[in-house]
Amino acid sequence: MKAIKVLVSTACFMGMAVSTHADETAALSIEGQDFTIQAAAPAHAENLDEVTSGWIYRARETQALQLDDFDNPGFVFVDQAIDSWNEVDGTEDKSCASCHENVEDFAGLRTTLPRVEDGKVVTMEDLVNSCRTEQMGAEPWKYSGAQMIGMTALIGLQSRGLPMNVAIDGEAAEFWEQGKELYYTRVGQLDMSCSNCHEDNYDTMIRADHLSQGQTNGFPTYRLKNAKLNSTHGRFKGCMKNIRAQPYKVGGDEFKSLELYIASRGQGLSVETPSVRN
Repeated sequence: MKAIKVLVSTACFMGMAVSTHADETAALSIEGQDFTIQAAAPAHAENLDEVTSGWIYRARETQALQLDDFDNPGFVFVDQAIDSWNEVDGTEDKSCASCHENVEDFAGLRTTLPRVEDGKVVTMEDLVNSCRTEQMGAEPWKYSGAQMIGMTALIGLQSRGLPMNVAIDGEAAEFWEQGKELYYTRVGQLDMSCSNCHEDNYDTMIRADHLSQGQTNGFPTYRLKNAKLNSTHGRFKGCMKNIRAQPYKVGGDEFKSLELYIASRGQGLSVETPSVRN
């Protein structure tokens, strides 16, 4: 177990972070399917011994909401996305189902995203909007809008229980390095980086918040705080605001590279989409 840790910037949290330690005996099983919520850290996450799901750091009442799909409030938005999947839109009079038929065929896709194609980082949101504009002749959805988040949750759900496995070699290496640099760069009035909270001080209480490793395997995630599904880039934006930094553009190159890097830090953890967090 880690020793009690103190935040680097006490100006941010006005005091010491109290170590609470995650429950190492916790187990996540949904509909009879067991999930990997703790795993040996990948070699490229050189400052971690193991990677852990954010589910571990939540209160038992919050954890329980994810154990049953009927209780998981994120499924309200997944159900809405099923309607969107079958809805004809655009000049080509097509729906998602017109080309892809069964959404279940996307099993495994979530585990490999983001990925790099033709010199660009491609996210699931990019794939959805590419289908809408190029195949359906429809308007693109807002990158972190409700329709997009619901659809990415529906598609991500098909990979639930499968291990994250994004590629970071080959043409992805350049963007992975960019994401790593962003992860460790201090920004904002509080002069903090992602690593200050999610690497140096995870498993500590900051006021009422139990810090996690900031893994993204559960996104889109339903947050009790705002009672809706939240996107990965939306969470990045929120974190940057918390440290009084100017957020990068949602759907922009910086957040895409950061998403790739952080996803790689969770290699081996099961996809939990849609997860439930505070």
